[in-house]
Amino acid sequence: MAFRIRAPKDFWAGVLYVAFGLSAVVIGRDYGFGTTLRMGPAYFPAVLGAVLTVIGTMSVIRSFLRPGEPVEHLALKPLALITVAILLFGFLVRGAGLVVVIPLLVMVTAYGSIRFRWRGSALLAVAMTVFCVIVFGKGLGVPLPILGPWFGQ
Repeated sequence: MAFRIRAPKDFWAGVLYVAFGLSAVVIGRDYGFGTTLRMGPAYFPAVLGAVLTVIGTMSVIRSFLRPGEPVEHLALKPLALITVAILLFGFLVRGAGLVVVIPLLVMVTAYGSIRFRWRGSALLAVAMTVFCVIVFGKGLGVPLPILGPWFGQ
């Protein structure tokens, strides 16, 4: 009995989920897991990786059982812009700070959309910056500069 993929989009999405999930679990093996009350550095990646793996496995199985949409063309512009935005964030956040890199991240990723509008994207960038500074910078105390040393802080 040959298995036939009836929903290619679900199949490949599931494969990606499983790959990322298992990668997170494997990478997190070298860190301390901890307990639910005292979580170690591997706890969140391992739990998230396990959840992604389960969801991906369900999606792959479903792709054999139900008909679905075919995979369309690969959207290279959005993929490239999102990758560039993430790399820029990683390289610039310590030197420039959250107030500079979050709007940059939002604007570059939004530009990848076919529905991109400057005004809406700028408003989203401001809202996300305020939210991230309040939640991550002040509330959670994440050790990232709000305004980095490149700007005299």
